Amino acid sequence: MSSQGVAEDCVGWAARDESGVLSPHKFSRRALGNEDLHIKITHCGVCYADVVWTRNLHRDSMYPVVPGHEIAGIVTKVGSNVHSFNVGDHVGVGTYVSSCRDCEYCNDRLEVHCTKGSVYTFNGVDFDGTITKGGYSSYIVVHERYCFMIPKSYPLASAAPLLCAGITVYSPMVRHKMNQPGKSLGVIGLGGLGHMAVKFGKAFGLSVTVFSTSISKEEEALSLLGADKFVVSSNQEEMTALAKSLDFIIDTASGDHPFDPYLSLLKTYGVFVLVGVPSEVKFSPVSLVIGSKTVAGSITGGTKDIQEMIDFCAANGIYPNIELIPIEYANEALERLINKDVKYRFVIDIENSLK
Repeated sequence: MSSQGVAEDCVGWAARDESGVLSPHKFSRRALGNEDLHIKITHCGVCYADVVWTRNLHRDSMYPVVPGHEIAGIVTKVGSNVHSFNVGDHVGVGTYVSSCRDCEYCNDRLEVHCTKGSVYTFNGVDFDGTITKGGYSSYIVVHERYCFMIPKSYPLASAAPLLCAGITVYSPMVRHKMNQPGKSLGVIGLGGLGHMAVKFGKAFGLSVTVFSTSISKEEEALSLLGADKFVVSSNQEEMTALAKSLDFIIDTASGDHPFDPYLSLLKTYGVFVLVGVPSEVKFSPVSLVIGSKTVAGSITGGTKDIQEMIDFCAANGIYPNIELIPIEYANEALERLINKDVKYRFVIDIENSLK
């Protein structure tokens, strides 16, 4: 791959070891390739993946780790063969920055399922053998295929969480036809993913019921996010009253929880989609076969779906609820994220705090 320009010093925040503690770090990005965008990062969302790889929870972290895969920014340079973007465009970068571009899934714009493995935005191995570094940094160089146009009327700070939290729920909702007005949706968990599932559900015209272990979230679920019902999942009476009433359930909870009680809430042919990652999934076969229900999993989405989602959010005025923070607060933010103390997504103000 030919390239133009010279790689600059990039300023970021990195974890050096399993403590996960982030501190300032200078490194080099690759030179601008013919089909690359050079993006000045203005904002980066804080995702649980940032905890996972800064702390080596999957035992595959390659230090130093510069996390961040909910990236929003402004194009400052374009490669000579770039045709879809111009300098000054507002763009996003999500959870992956490359793929083989030749397999059946890449050909269908489902690059996240690339048969050779998509290249993660951070803690991945890029085509040139370097370790990818994410959005807790001043700029990034990415092939145009993995960049997404953000309308200039849509705030970049709000756009960042769409690139992981947003697409993680949008993609399966559309794939499993949860966008049919008048249908009923249950949302398990009310964090970064769950609150976006509620927003999409309402935009799709669904009746939305939120399930949570905490009664303290009732007011925000109903008043702030516009859900139609709120149920404390440990309340047997409330759960029983909803038996066989839901067309769809999207489960965003990553803590361990029972599945049979929720499957009993689905109508015949109902669909249950898991996007959280509990340590195990366990349910009775009877819960599945009675009523001919479907249980599915999902991760983020392909490039076609991501652009479609951004456009849908812009057209329908859908914005994540965010807490804007400076980069110096990143370590505290990760601790608060672990403790579920955020409503509902931290977004780092890279542009105004990273020096």
